[in-house]
Amino acid sequence: MSVIDIIFRVDSICKKYEKYDVDKHAANDSSGDAFARLYSSFESQIDATSEKAEMTAMETNRAKAVAMKAEVRRTKARLMDEIKKLHKLAQKKVKGLSQEELETRGDLVLMLSERIQAIPDGSTDAAKTTGGRGTSSFNKNIKFDSGLDVISEGLDTLKNLAHDMNEELDRQVPLMDEIDTKVDKATTDIKNNNVRLKDNINKVQQKLLYRYNTYLYSSGDYGLSLQ
Repeated sequence: MSVIDIIFRVDSICKKYEKYDVDKHAANDSSGDAFARLYSSFESQIDATSEKAEMTAMETNRAKAVAMKAEVRRTKARLMDEIKKLHKLAQKKVKGLSQEELETRGDLVLMLSERIQAIPDGSTDAAKTTGGRGTSSFNKNIKFDSGLDVISEGLDTLKNLAHDMNEELDRQVPLMDEIDTKVDKATTDIKNNNVRLKDNINKVQQKLLYRYNTYLYSSGDYGLSLQ
């Protein structure tokens, strides 16, 4: 392989793994989004915890070494719990970031979780035997949290729909009450008009019958009566 081939090969490899260059991502991050800040904080804490783990390995005082190992384990547990927040931030869309860059952020979070689990804390053998399970468990927790987020968004949508429906019903209730009032008034008016109309018809019939009887009596015939 010639020197030129080697240069091209190295350049190709660098471009392939360029997306995992955290320092470059941080430098290009002009918006200073929350993910970059929290990721940088995690890196600092992981480095500090790794240094403390190395100091623990060199500690000759057994009691002090035990206390330091316990502190390292607590820090690892806290970081593994808090890294879920970083994963949620990695899933959020950020202006100016492509889909590939968003996926890269997810890979970076997984790499951080593996770095945290790899920190020696006095239970190296257990870490070796359960390391794969730990990563798998972490991934399952992330998927579970993502599922909960989807369910939560769905519940919020249903809640908003129910709220909108209640508001619409509240607006319709006065209109329905007004319609009921108008219908009741119209029904009452119709009944009153029917009563008056019946009275007027009876009066007209009585007048006509009276005139007809008067005419019959005057001509010597029997009159009629209104039953």
